Amino acid sequence: MNLEKQLRDGLAAIPGLSADIVHLSSQLLRYIDLIIKWNGTHNLTSVRTPESMVTRHMLDSLVTVPHISGPGIADVGSGGGFPGIPIALARPDWQVTLIESNQKKAAFLLQAALELNLPNISVRQGRVEKIILENRVDTVISRAFSSLERFMSLSKHLCDSNSDCCFIAMKGEFPDMELMQLSPEFVVEKIIAVTVPGLKAKRHLVVIRYQPGQ
Repeated sequence: MNLEKQLRDGLAAIPGLSADIVHLSSQLLRYIDLIIKWNGTHNLTSVRTPESMVTRHMLDSLVTVPHISGPGIADVGSGGGFPGIPIALARPDWQVTLIESNQKKAAFLLQAALELNLPNISVRQGRVEKIILENRVDTVISRAFSSLERFMSLSKHLCDSNSDCCFIAMKGEFPDMELMQLSPEFVVEKIIAVTVPGLKAKRHLVVIRYQPGQ
């Protein structure tokens, strides 16, 4: 299948994704080209083919958009920019902060934001527990960063300026054991099963709120 058609068909199949599919697919293809260009030296992802990147990175990131509250988004452990950059491309009205501890990956994120002309992205290089964000955050999201407990423990301060802020952890299988290990102050609001077009593997979004004193 033509890569552009694969991408457009996938975008059209995501419920609630209100975006210009033609424009968005064009930007995402440029993003994939950048990943391929940098991947050899920066090891951004183990996914090597553009066809797999469409499904496992672009569409996998974008199925979260209908479940996110903006406009302030923080992507913890962004790596090669997932899910933050696809989210920023789909929602140019949102401000997305990419948090990444690895210096080389952070350099890629800065270059990607520049080449893709994304003024709504900012990059913060460092360990998340040491990052202080000046802007209000509405959603903190992470994909494959860590366990739920560690993700929440290290990231909870990002929502200090907004008591309505929520955390979304992107998971594969239903994370039974991780849920059992969560501290009482981390309250699971809901778990959403999502379908990534073209991907057979299971995906879940765990929506959590930080309620100290629980």
